[in-house]
Amino acid sequence: MSLFRTKNLDEMIAHSRKPSGLAKVLGPFDLILMGIGAIVGTGIFVLTGTGAVTAGPALTLSFIVAAIACGFAALCYAEFASTVPVAGSIYTYTYATLGELAAWMIGWDLLLEYGLATSAVSVGWSGYFQSLIAGFGLHLPVELTAAPGAMPGVTTYINLPALCIMLVLTAMLGWGVRESARLNNIMVAIKVGVVLLFILVGARHVEPANWQPFMPFGYHGMLTASALVFFAFIGFDAVTSAAEEVKRPERDLPIGIIGSLAACTVLYVIVSAIMTGIVPYQQFLGIDHPVSLALKHAGENWFAGFVDLGAILGMTTVILVMAYGQTRIIFAMSRDGLLPKRLSTVHPRLKTPFFATWLVGIIFGLIAAVVPLNVLTELINIGTLAAFSLVSIAVVIMRKKRPDLKRAFRCPGVPVVPALAVAFCVMLMVYLSAFTWVAFGIWLLLGLAVYFGYARKHSLLNK
Repeated sequence: MSLFRTKNLDEMIAHSRKPSGLAKVLGPFDLILMGIGAIVGTGIFVLTGTGAVTAGPALTLSFIVAAIACGFAALCYAEFASTVPVAGSIYTYTYATLGELAAWMIGWDLLLEYGLATSAVSVGWSGYFQSLIAGFGLHLPVELTAAPGAMPGVTTYINLPALCIMLVLTAMLGWGVRESARLNNIMVAIKVGVVLLFILVGARHVEPANWQPFMPFGYHGMLTASALVFFAFIGFDAVTSAAEEVKRPERDLPIGIIGSLAACTVLYVIVSAIMTGIVPYQQFLGIDHPVSLALKHAGENWFAGFVDLGAILGMTTVILVMAYGQTRIIFAMSRDGLLPKRLSTVHPRLKTPFFATWLVGIIFGLIAAVVPLNVLTELINIGTLAAFSLVSIAVVIMRKKRPDLKRAFRCPGVPVVPALAVAFCVMLMVYLSAFTWVAFGIWLLLGLAVYFGYARKHSLLNK
């Protein structure tokens, strides 16, 4: 049955060496900055405040635990990405190891994860953008500033800035991956500069007494915060989606995956330590601009505007890279026949999946415009944790099935490292709410219906 049949791995590797219509223009530096662009954004500028209220100063440990879970999974990703450098990320890897049904379900999962991530970050971008222009005395009509029902007691119809940023970045992605990478590199350089400047300025105002008690809510609070701030690391896996547009994927993909994750972990730990050292953790309750709050508390009001700018640029790159990753997964699924063929067509001049890019931009731009942020963020973490668990299992299966396969990068400590990745991911999933589990289950059931109603009948492997 095609449900459990896997794609021929040798054919996939041979296919990766043939022209796909996509332009091979990305190098290791582009990939590291792409990963940082996807990771440093909402996590460091928004979730640090919520995490501090949940874990106290132990937020630094929360980030480390989440990073360890991601790190184990990243090593597994790096082996697959360097061995099978084709578009589609974990969807493609699962197709080669666990079969078509598992591949479809994880691809369906990633469509939700990447899509809602772009929508959620667009809403956060809108808030910081409105804060920035308010500093210049400019204000949008309140009816156009938020989704319906997002502001209790206030009538709103649409989040216009969120929709606009999605459409602008969709245009960039549709125009060309080289141009998008250049824009991403510039914005990443600026936002990392802002973060480093915060570290230099904020370190002078740290009061060690604010770190006591270090773990006011115990291990439960620290691990609950880890499950929450895990969202801050989502994005490094988007690097693997660029496989068919990388000059030397066997070497460059592992560098991009591991390098971007390591750099962001260091930044997160230092920033969270400085924030909780400047401001008592209780004061972050209900605050959606914790970095700015820390600077204002320290009397560095002059720098608050730079932080707003850094947050805007940070979220812009997250949207850009996550939308890019989603279009490449759709491209791969369509090429396999599981989604309509039109979604894998490449523009003859721009060398991008133009139709799929605009379809994603319009759909999730509209979702960002009319759905409140708290609703958008419910499913993102659980979907990512499930994906990381699957890729960790798949690397063990691949070692058993194809020990002869040439691997440019080998995940160390197999099967221990993949097992630790699964254990950490499952542990964090346990700390997510029951509502999240129910909603995730409904989405997977819907995916099964689509698979048996359309994808299985049109699958090239089935034919």
